[in-house]
Amino acid sequence: MNKKTLLGALIVSSLSTGVIAADLDWFAGAGVGYQADNVKGMYNGEDDGATYQLRGGVIINNNHRVMGTYAYMDELSQNTFLASYDYIHPLNEKFSLFAGASMGAADSEINNQSSTEFVWGGQVGAIYNINSNWSAELSYRYLEQDYEEANFSLNDTQQVMLSIDYRF
Repeated sequence: MNKKTLLGALIVSSLSTGVIAADLDWFAGAGVGYQADNVKGMYNGEDDGATYQLRGGVIINNNHRVMGTYAYMDELSQNTFLASYDYIHPLNEKFSLFAGASMGAADSEINNQSSTEFVWGGQVGAIYNINSNWSAELSYRYLEQDYEEANFSLNDTQQVMLSIDYRF
């Protein structure tokens, strides 16, 4: 066995041991909220309204959350796919605060023009642990976008969400 193969095997085994030893809480959930989009130019519709999301991921050692989110907003026919990381700071047994970053893609349709763009931003919020399996969350998210088609642009999105999660 050469030195590179041995070094690679040692790195993989040490990383695997850390993940196996970690406290992992898998979860899935859904949310509803309000979304406001910053649309500039000749746009005839509404740029704010209800948004809905499905999400799932893992909480690692009670402080690190990695999550995938799908969100839909009807007014702009916007589908958003995000990957997020949050640092969770427990205040006590029931309440925690979090802050983190997100990135992904948003597919938006404005004036019958559709475009998929890279989005990135951050979120903050509070988590209330209802019991050992259920939690409720109130969050605010800001996403930067660079959607530009014809005579209009979508520069950013802001969301306020109320979500419920179930831990497995």
